Amino acid sequence: MTENIVCHKCQEAITKRMITALGKTWHPEHFLCRHCDEQILDATFNVQSGEPVCNKCFVERYTYTCAGCKKPILEKTICAMGESWHEDCFCCGGACKKPLANQTFYERDGKPYCKQDYEDLFAARCAKCEKPITDSAVLAMNVKWHRDCFRCNKCENPITSQTFTIDGDKPVCPACNC
Repeated sequence: MTENIVCHKCQEAITKRMITALGKTWHPEHFLCRHCDEQILDATFNVQSGEPVCNKCFVERYTYTCAGCKKPILEKTICAMGESWHEDCFCCGGACKKPLANQTFYERDGKPYCKQDYEDLFAARCAKCEKPITDSAVLAMNVKWHRDCFRCNKCENPITSQTFTIDGDKPVCPACNC
């Protein structure tokens, strides 16, 4: 005597076509999404709590929406700045547009930036060389300077003392001021 194969949903014997998935068997009409109870006809489906879930319900209930493209994330998710992103969508908001997954980044106005673009766009600029200041700066004459750029306009030596004079909008060290 042959043992009957039983449908996981209705517990009735399956005598014709059947679906085998998740270690269980179903009548095809009983292979339903655990949320919407619609028959799953696709060859691929998702699983939640050991039960089948149709693609539509999976996207609606179990995926995040990408902060970049606003589409569902069905693969690896990047969590950054309180948002979820596709790996390809989490890119520098500056000119380079480089991917920032697994990279150090800087945030400004809700956008991520690589170090170079962030400095180019937002860092304070040196009054002499006009390049971004990324470490400590000298604040003198109401502007910022790289330590190495804050030099005497006459002898070109670095001004390291607290006192200096101004000659034609340029700093002059105490030694040259005599």
